[in-house]
Amino acid sequence: MTQIRLRNTKTRTVEDFTPIDPNNVRMYLCGPTVYDRAHLGNARPVVVFDVLYRLLREIYGADHVTYVRNFTDVDDKINATALARKEAGAEGSLEDLIRERTEETIGWYHADMDALGALRPTVEPRATDYIGAMIAMIEDLIAKGHAYAKDGHVLFRVRSYRNYGALSGRSVDDMIAGARVEVAPFKEDPMDFVLWKPSDDGLPGWDSPWGRGRPGWHIECSAMSEELLWKKPLAEGRLSEDAQKFPHVFDIHGGGIDLQFPHHENEIAQSCCAHSHADGRPGEFARIWIHNEMLQVEGKKMSKSLGNFFTVRDLLDGHDGEPGIPGEVIRFVFLQTHYSKPMDWTAEKARQAEKMLDYLYEAVGDTELDESIEPDSLLVEALSNDLNTKVAFDQLHGAAVAWHIMTDGRDEVARKLKRSANLLGLLAMTRSEWLSSKGGGADLSGLADKLASLRATAMDTKDFAPVDALKAALVAAGVEVRMSKAGVELLPGPGFDASKLEGL
Repeated sequence: MTQIRLRNTKTRTVEDFTPIDPNNVRMYLCGPTVYDRAHLGNARPVVVFDVLYRLLREIYGADHVTYVRNFTDVDDKINATALARKEAGAEGSLEDLIRERTEETIGWYHADMDALGALRPTVEPRATDYIGAMIAMIEDLIAKGHAYAKDGHVLFRVRSYRNYGALSGRSVDDMIAGARVEVAPFKEDPMDFVLWKPSDDGLPGWDSPWGRGRPGWHIECSAMSEELLWKKPLAEGRLSEDAQKFPHVFDIHGGGIDLQFPHHENEIAQSCCAHSHADGRPGEFARIWIHNEMLQVEGKKMSKSLGNFFTVRDLLDGHDGEPGIPGEVIRFVFLQTHYSKPMDWTAEKARQAEKMLDYLYEAVGDTELDESIEPDSLLVEALSNDLNTKVAFDQLHGAAVAWHIMTDGRDEVARKLKRSANLLGLLAMTRSEWLSSKGGGADLSGLADKLASLRATAMDTKDFAPVDALKAALVAAGVEVRMSKAGVELLPGPGFDASKLEGL
């Protein structure tokens, strides 16, 4: 079996990945807060961990990997959006409007991530479905002295967990000295964070031992990961005896580097304290922590004030007069940079990615995916080496080059290329579908016939001006024109604009 190696943020090393239970590899990724469209930075962890999910399924079997990615559907930003709708005259209670907004946003999220070629996780829990589990965990933390209730709030005692700061490499005192922390009358210590907070009649809330309220953000992921990656598989008999020796522990926890502190640090503290041993020693949580680095746009931090803030949908549909970009192009650009490095989105990278996909799709043609074929071993080896997508891309390109120069055995190369690219979530379409997706479904066959006819006439008359004029107009519309003895082929190219074909 191929050995996977991953960069563990907790140990700051690339280490061998040995699952707790090879028959049930378990991974959790912090998902979106569903109050608006996903922006480009939100999409990077989805694509990164989708590749890891595909690799784990390849190595351990699709039925032996559980991937959980949550939806945070209780949040002050969601409440504010729903309140704004209500004040604008929308019908229904606040709870109805919140549900309507989260349903709408989850639908957008699924459509956008599907367009990027991301597989749906095994489970996509909503925080509001696990309020009971959160309350139970908070009660346990209070009973063990790691949390306290005051004025309708419940706070976690940060100094009760001696390893706090280990993930991010900070000490509690340094954090207080170098950061802005909320000072509130109900806090024993400035670093203590909220597990539960009160809700007034104008906000959503649930009954609890501390009054009507709602959970803090950090407790949500701790409760959902415990329920879905420990309690549920344990109850269903899907954990081996060896795995049961490590209560509440799962294999991989992921997210963007912006979540490392405070969100992931707080998750670790409250989970390890909730799962402490009888002698008081803290328990364990996730074995390996993986964080993807941040995303920039054209060399600058993405910001609305700089005018370089894009949602995924902006790029897919086109914005500010720019044509839409296929989801596979966006995915390709993401994967050209290693997940542990900052990534810079540029229009030029998107153009180059589209050209490379044209080249790859020409090689696979209309070959269908055959999962019985073994993928390229060097590509699998590259991905197993801490998701080295650059080397994996080199293997895809090499296979495509081989196809283009070969005369025999092309079909075998195309099938292997298709199967190997699938591990990266690429070449999911046939070439015909790819060309159609780039052209928005535009049918260029009529124009190809017209150009072929003009060329045939020009061969007799020696007047090639009509041919050159039509070819120039097609190129100006972003059409790639291929003319050979075999005929004329028109392909939507980078910057294709169907509106410029009107009248041709």
